Amino acid sequence: MHRRWLVQRTNPEYIDYLSGAAGITPATAQVLINRGVKTPEEVALFRSQEPGGLSDPAAIDGMQAMVDAIIAARRDARRVFVHGDYDADGVTSTSILVTVLRRLGLEVHYKIPNRFRDGYGFHPAGVREAQELGAGLIITTDCGITSFEAAEEALRAHIDLIITDHHEPVAGPDGPRLPEALAIVNPKLGGPPTDGLCAAGVALKVAAALNALEPGLVPDDEFLDLAALGTVADSVPLTGENRVIVKHGLVALQEARRPGVRALKAASSLGKRAIKAGLISFTLIPRINAAGRLADAAEVVEMMMTESEDTARTIARKLSDLNSERQKIEEQVLKEAVAIIEARGVGPSIVLRAEGWHEGVLGIVASRMADKYNRPAFVLSVTDGVAKGSARSVQGFDIHAGLGSASDRLLGYGGHKQAAGLRLNSSELEAFAEEMDAITESALEDFTPVLKIDATVELKEISFGLVKEVAALEPFGYGNPEPVFGSKSLEVVNARVVGNNHLKLKLRQGNCAHDAIGWGMGEQSKDIPGLLDVAYTATMNDWEGGRTVQLVLKGIRPSA
Repeated sequence: MHRRWLVQRTNPEYIDYLSGAAGITPATAQVLINRGVKTPEEVALFRSQEPGGLSDPAAIDGMQAMVDAIIAARRDARRVFVHGDYDADGVTSTSILVTVLRRLGLEVHYKIPNRFRDGYGFHPAGVREAQELGAGLIITTDCGITSFEAAEEALRAHIDLIITDHHEPVAGPDGPRLPEALAIVNPKLGGPPTDGLCAAGVALKVAAALNALEPGLVPDDEFLDLAALGTVADSVPLTGENRVIVKHGLVALQEARRPGVRALKAASSLGKRAIKAGLISFTLIPRINAAGRLADAAEVVEMMMTESEDTARTIARKLSDLNSERQKIEEQVLKEAVAIIEARGVGPSIVLRAEGWHEGVLGIVASRMADKYNRPAFVLSVTDGVAKGSARSVQGFDIHAGLGSASDRLLGYGGHKQAAGLRLNSSELEAFAEEMDAITESALEDFTPVLKIDATVELKEISFGLVKEVAALEPFGYGNPEPVFGSKSLEVVNARVVGNNHLKLKLRQGNCAHDAIGWGMGEQSKDIPGLLDVAYTATMNDWEGGRTVQLVLKGIRPSA
């Protein structure tokens, strides 16, 4: 698909100032400004290996009330029922909360809903399950902020309710409309600048708040591995506190002190590879999510909490098998979805539905469709006259707000700006698709995907020093993408196709030359002109004992 190149620029005088004051290259200075890091002090904090501590958890609205309720439950010897969710964020946050609550001496049961039997979220049936267990306190994680019926059921059953969540609340005429609960901890409702936290990040904050009450309860780094998995999996911005969590959490994942993490890494054949956010996104996290997509995700919580190596290995192997099965199902649904679009054409939004599509892969397929066509994508499976599925967005479009504008056609929806779930009667599908087309068209002026280039540089600026500076900006991911540089009028010294359709180039500008690789770009080897404009990331290539700078191509075009 054709992409529009967008070069981000800043006043050259300010670039020179920040570069000199912070002791970094002008290219890195431009990258950091693009990330909102604009002073020498902010640069030093962002680049440091210890990028600052996490804010006081007590400052989050509702946290003190939650802590008080937990301590009261311990005093009164009440059972606690933790209700989580079946995705990676939900199972990691559940693992954190259950572990720390049990360590406090509470009797804790937990529920991870089954996608097919229970559906998403906290429902009255979950309250009844807690009631049957004799629980006096329910704590939700990664769900609950829109669970009004379940909250009313808990009130009727005389069970205290605490909601911890990070999803968007329902908007009311005078502010958010909230369920009735003893305490609600959701960073979107107020407190320090932590509104980007996922559920696992919120659970990490709860553990820290309880540790402040009873010092030594939770070692500082004990749950960073789980919180990092949830944070990367949920595609929340890797800025601010999320960046701190993931940066330190990746170190904990590398060390793999938890049997469940060791087993999962072994099942993913990671060996001694350096653990980075991008790597866990397509190795560890898909395996964790596979349980909730195809089977029962409660086993993932067991794997993360167990001290048994055998138990962890058994579950991890099962997750790998489920992930392989998930890949096959996903490819089939994606193939059918693409065929529908290619036959009918693409409009401002993509609304696809079919009977028999596996519910467990709809979110992934929606994400693939959104990436492929640069449109908000809604992929639904129809059963007994009800369409249920997932939505994924593109840059510049708040999909949760978009669904809110069409909520009169929906039976239910929830999520955040980038991703959501929805249900509606199949009789409403045509009207819903037309309405989403109108909503999307009014919000997005241009549907051409944009290739953002952080800085235009001469090839000689791409040095070992710059690559090292760029590495200090990790972890990369949503909200902090890997920097993309652009260079104009590069001479193509050599071009060939290698491996499985990869484009290999040697590029020269003046006296400087670098190798470049374009993964999956082999078809572009035909008719390459002598001079190219190139967009790329700069990496280090270790090969046969030598180290060289390598450009990883993101886009090429003939020079003007």
